[in-house]
Amino acid sequence: MSTLCKPSVSVPEQVITMEETLDFAARVHAGKPQLPLALRLIRNTGVLKRHIVQPIEETLRHPGLEARNRVYEIESKKRCPAVIESALRNAGVGVGDIDAIIYVSCTGFLMPSLTAWLINAMGFRSGTRQIPIAQLGCAAGAAAINRAHDFCLAYPEANVLIVSCELCSLCYQPTDDGVGSLLSDGLFGDAVAAAVVRGSGGTGISLERNGSYLIPHTEDWISYAVRSTGFHFQLDRRVPGTMEPLAPVLRELVTAHGWDVGNLDYYIIHAGGPRILSDLSKYLGVDLAMFRHSWATLTEYGNIASAVVFDALRRLFDEDTMLSGATGLVAGFGPGITAEMAVGSWTTDDFERDLLAATRAAATATTATATAATERAIV
Repeated sequence: MSTLCKPSVSVPEQVITMEETLDFAARVHAGKPQLPLALRLIRNTGVLKRHIVQPIEETLRHPGLEARNRVYEIESKKRCPAVIESALRNAGVGVGDIDAIIYVSCTGFLMPSLTAWLINAMGFRSGTRQIPIAQLGCAAGAAAINRAHDFCLAYPEANVLIVSCELCSLCYQPTDDGVGSLLSDGLFGDAVAAAVVRGSGGTGISLERNGSYLIPHTEDWISYAVRSTGFHFQLDRRVPGTMEPLAPVLRELVTAHGWDVGNLDYYIIHAGGPRILSDLSKYLGVDLAMFRHSWATLTEYGNIASAVVFDALRRLFDEDTMLSGATGLVAGFGPGITAEMAVGSWTTDDFERDLLAATRAAATATTATATAATERAIV
């Protein structure tokens, strides 16, 4: 089975708080009849702060699509390599071990894909497969995990690198004042994430089954209108209610695997907004506390699109509470309305487990020795 290893995640240095978001929204869109509703919705997102690649003054200006896309290119090339190097270290592999790179982003456009630049700039093999995914929005992170799993099923010894680069702030449109657009202005943040799926070995989620589902006739509920000024985000008011029809799909996938969806050990869920998590808690019969990693991502970073699942998973690794065999679910939701889902159990690489045990034992012994020395000195 392929293993999804610990992700690496980085957010930009510029920070905007909830209070600053409400202030600029009230100032820029003053007098618009839908503003009070939008401000109330932004307050209810639970997002305390977000990180963006440019100062807010520059973000609020619109220099044109060409200039914005140039910023996307510069920032993605500046930020991705360090995150990738960290993800490779987390997985215990090097650039020469990667057989495919899946690059996901819905916030800028490059052709060739950034994968070509990464292969040349970072020394990946020229035979590395390139799999860019550009139009699945927030669902693309989970979709990339599923396609990496599929690749490793076809090539059992392969390793797949996933890179998510979402610079959502570059899609801000100052003239858009619909409720959906205003809400997105207070919800989305910027982030870069990377993770490796190993065909064999590694510590993390052993990917065992995946699935996709499209809610019929909802393709215009989340969309981009592509205009001369770039991507204009469009959000239908019915989107927050989509967990009711999707929850049975998640349940069916987990049940088909022989597990109980309400009694798993971990849940890595795309937190597009607070209602997604509260509704899934209700419809799946899961304690809301089980979504704590997704909540933390939403609170601290906002909706970082396809990178959400990787940040939530990183937090699960950092918590260091998973035992081998622990069962879990990964799910992302996006335009379509599309759900990408995977189930898997926690696995620990034998070498890594033994190394960790030895490290902890050495640390305990060192502490005991130091304590004994201190006690002798006191006596």
